Amino acid sequence: MTEPASTLAAGPAGTAGKAGTVGPGSVGTVETQYLDLPNPVRLDCGRELHPIRVAYETYGTLAPRRDNVILVCHALSGDAHAAGFAKKPPESSTRDGFAAEDRDGTAGKGLGWWDGMIGPGKAFDTDRFFVVSTNLLGGCRGTTGPSSIDPATGRPYGPDFPVITVADMVRTERAFLDVLGIERLAAVTGGSLGGMQAFEWAILYPDQVDAVVAIASTHALHPQGVAWNAIARNAIIGDPAWQGGRYYGTGRAPDAGMGVARMVGHVTYLSAQALGDISTCRAR
Repeated sequence: MTEPASTLAAGPAGTAGKAGTVGPGSVGTVETQYLDLPNPVRLDCGRELHPIRVAYETYGTLAPRRDNVILVCHALSGDAHAAGFAKKPPESSTRDGFAAEDRDGTAGKGLGWWDGMIGPGKAFDTDRFFVVSTNLLGGCRGTTGPSSIDPATGRPYGPDFPVITVADMVRTERAFLDVLGIERLAAVTGGSLGGMQAFEWAILYPDQVDAVVAIASTHALHPQGVAWNAIARNAIIGDPAWQGGRYYGTGRAPDAGMGVARMVGHVTYLSAQALGDISTCRAR
């Protein structure tokens, strides 16, 4: 579904109700929206991908000149729900961090993964800026990815989904903003993989971005990082429930392999000192 660019405003919002308590700085309850791109996106692998659906949320009010837009890009395990309380909370939270479930409690499952940064008076002030958050290409949380139906077969893409790059994610975001009638960004921001997307925006569209705010990110992955990722990937593929990548609809998923992969990933996100600090906190 596509909202006409001429009437584009903040996504549906209201009181948080049982999902949580709305206080100063909250954008309220937000419902994820969906937009189908009208044209294929050319990928670095040489393929054109179509159709593509993009999941997104918006916060704040778009200025008449459309010059107050901030694009928020999420990390590997995030989604479009960056702020406020989800109208339909997910089964598990996408808010990362040590003891996130204990910290946020039950209501936290519906809380946006960057709620502390987005809202009235916050770092990305929705009284001034129109903040847009999308689920990245391949993210499978509303945006087209391996779990989506391949129009050529009528079944989930699974391992047939094309190999995508950060540049492909950014081209998809650019195509999405084109449909919304947004030509220029006041800023593009994100952490980790989100920061990589922000850097890529500066490379692909340097004249369309006023500022880049990349947090805990890099322009390229060090060979050691590539090696760690290979270990994590093989943990997933080695899980019998992987089923060659065609596990959708079978009632089994490579959860054990994913668990090992996330443990590997978590180690790479922290320094030796940070790991020591966590151990100390647990011992108390």
